[in-house]
Amino acid sequence: MTTTFKVKFWEIKRREGRKRPYPVRWLTDGVEHSEWYATKALATSRLSELSQAARHGEPFDVESGLPLGEHRRRNSLSFLDFAQSYMDLKWDDAAATTRGSTVEALATAGAVFVRDGVGRPEVTELRGVLSRTLLPPTTRDGGVSDVDQDVIDWLRRNSRPLYELTDAVAARAVLDALAAKLDGKSAAASVYQRKRAVLFNLLSYAVELELIPDNPLSRIKRKVSKVVDQVDPRVVANPKQVGELLTAVTYVGKRNKDRGAHLAAFFAVGYYAAARPAEGLGLREDDCTLPESGWGALALGESRPAAGKRWTDSGEVHDRRGLKHRARKEVRIVPIPPVLVRILRDHLDRYGVGPDGRLFRSPNGGVVSSSTYYRVWDDARQYALVPSQAASPLAGRPYDLRHAAVSLWLNGGVPATEVAERAGHSVDVLLKVYAKCIDGQRETVNKTIESLFDHL
Repeated sequence: MTTTFKVKFWEIKRREGRKRPYPVRWLTDGVEHSEWYATKALATSRLSELSQAARHGEPFDVESGLPLGEHRRRNSLSFLDFAQSYMDLKWDDAAATTRGSTVEALATAGAVFVRDGVGRPEVTELRGVLSRTLLPPTTRDGGVSDVDQDVIDWLRRNSRPLYELTDAVAARAVLDALAAKLDGKSAAASVYQRKRAVLFNLLSYAVELELIPDNPLSRIKRKVSKVVDQVDPRVVANPKQVGELLTAVTYVGKRNKDRGAHLAAFFAVGYYAAARPAEGLGLREDDCTLPESGWGALALGESRPAAGKRWTDSGEVHDRRGLKHRARKEVRIVPIPPVLVRILRDHLDRYGVGPDGRLFRSPNGGVVSSSTYYRVWDDARQYALVPSQAASPLAGRPYDLRHAAVSLWLNGGVPATEVAERAGHSVDVLLKVYAKCIDGQRETVNKTIESLFDHL
């Protein structure tokens, strides 16, 4: 570190065309520095701080341009230290899946935002100890191998100061890492945007604590591929196809004949009630109104998404949480047609419920894993669909049953407000994401359009 008492300040002059038009500019031993502010009052206050430090005889660091005391304070907090404090802040209130994605993003950033010190471990090693040990609050005090301990010790010594992320070049390098997979290939645009959002929130928290002057990511323009958030119409099955798929599910299972039949009602809930798979897994007998005839209702109030044992409070693979984008105890009432009422009544008569009242469970009474119901669904597609359809995206995932249901309702003329209420979406999201054609209708639509030109 080189320090100097040769400090010169310039007068604040507004620069037009900038979001923060008021610069504080100064020299330390001939090296120019600048900070930009939205208002003249903020710039004047900052200039006063720096001027007072110079008048009081405090040396300035030549490279950063900061008074020595401020330079030391800013450099005392590493990115690793701050990322750990951020995880401590967010952990308790975060859903298990959010915990996992937050750790993943910060591990990606933390593994590259390091000094090029002697014996630098591989990025995969750094990312591994960050995600396994250093970032989750629940694993920091556990035992680690000697190899991991060496990596941890190196990382604690070489994690760069948080303040250095205010440099655009440094911040862009971290964003480049977020946009790439470990093999160097580009990550999906949705993955990059999710990781960037985590880093942006962490840096906004640093601004809130006045550890950095602004969020550097706001200043960096980086071109990314557009995220496709609309349902691919090729996945949307029509009612006949769905009926054949649900029937085919009952035939799945060579050694265990009930392997598919036990899940037939689970898939039916995804279609006739437009429930997310995680919502269906949490369905209990008390949530079901199943009259002997006519329409019934489901009170969807619990979701059991697969998150991983590392991220749940219970240590189970599946988290226990409220509905997506809703308060923890909020319930969504979904009217269900007589066909689903009959399916659920038959399911209860044949299989009963688990000790906790859930309708769908694994052989040992636990939550059905996604790998289990995906395998059943994959087998059912081979039985129900012709080869060309089975090779296509048509109903490729159990979640696509929900897409088929919502698309059917919309195209059938059900008001968007009612569809949104039943599906658990806002109307805006509904119309943007789910308003798609049902497979098999395109030919009919084409003929209708063609008839409009008959008079030409």
